[in-house]
Amino acid sequence: MEYKDYYKVLGVDKKASSQEIKKAYRKLAKKYHPDLNKGDEKSQEKFKEINEAYEVLGNEDKRKKYDMFGSNYNFQGGQNFDPNAYDFGNFGGFGGFGKNSGSYTYTTGGSGGGFSDFFNAFFSGGQGSGGGFSDIFGGFKNAGRKSQPRQRYDTDISVSLSDIYNGVEKRLGLMIGDKSVNLNLKVPKGILPGKKIKVKGEKFGVDGDIYVKINLVDVYNKLEDHNIIKKVELKPWEAYFGKSINVETISGERIKVKIPKNIKANQRIRIKDKGFVDMKGVKGDLYLEISIVNPTKLNEEQEELYKKLYELSE
Repeated sequence: MEYKDYYKVLGVDKKASSQEIKKAYRKLAKKYHPDLNKGDEKSQEKFKEINEAYEVLGNEDKRKKYDMFGSNYNFQGGQNFDPNAYDFGNFGGFGGFGKNSGSYTYTTGGSGGGFSDFFNAFFSGGQGSGGGFSDIFGGFKNAGRKSQPRQRYDTDISVSLSDIYNGVEKRLGLMIGDKSVNLNLKVPKGILPGKKIKVKGEKFGVDGDIYVKINLVDVYNKLEDHNIIKKVELKPWEAYFGKSINVETISGERIKVKIPKNIKANQRIRIKDKGFVDMKGVKGDLYLEISIVNPTKLNEEQEELYKKLYELSE
């Protein structure tokens, strides 16, 4: 099984901050997003790879486990990886669940395919090819023993803003002790990030309930309380003179918005009642956050105008 260098996938240093990792992810996810590369299978595969890398490096617990694993065994990018060949006796609590739940791991994925075998082996009890961690975890002290009943199992799942606005069904694979649990999780319309969905474990022969925390991961939008923050990119002259733009709201409605003259970077334009709507019907606003972006390519005429403007400003 091939070792995955998630830092290399996102193009960041191993000492990168969480903000640097998030910034790199947003940039790559935007570049390879399926909506912008329709029919391009290579871009779709790259998009999956980027999401897998961020699923690990963007999560503090998973990143710690991944870093601990890599630093102790000095794997090189592309090297074949067999988890059964190593002694993990010193690495208790590798799973994605809380510390009171023993050794448990999980994977998540929406329709359209999951993560790599490496991810599944590392975070899913070895469901991928080439061996796995389930036998190793089975040997941990107290892991999976019926003498210590489990009453609660905590995990999380990553969703987009559209997922929680409209509601979605996600596939969730869990490894609880030596038991594999696969379920279709219904994420309800209007649920807020940080909230947890309770799944009765008895349906799956588990001695306790499963609590799935909702984590919001979205390239294009932020959520502040019930308000949606959507970034709008303008060129310098558009920001100076103002313009009218078409904006698609979270509900799919397209509206025309007038950008006022001489607007500043990071300034926000409020559009009332076009934000997030929670399960109780509480509604937020949509805010367009202005980002002024210099053009990377200019034609000859534009370049001359820029030069003239530069000369006049001296």
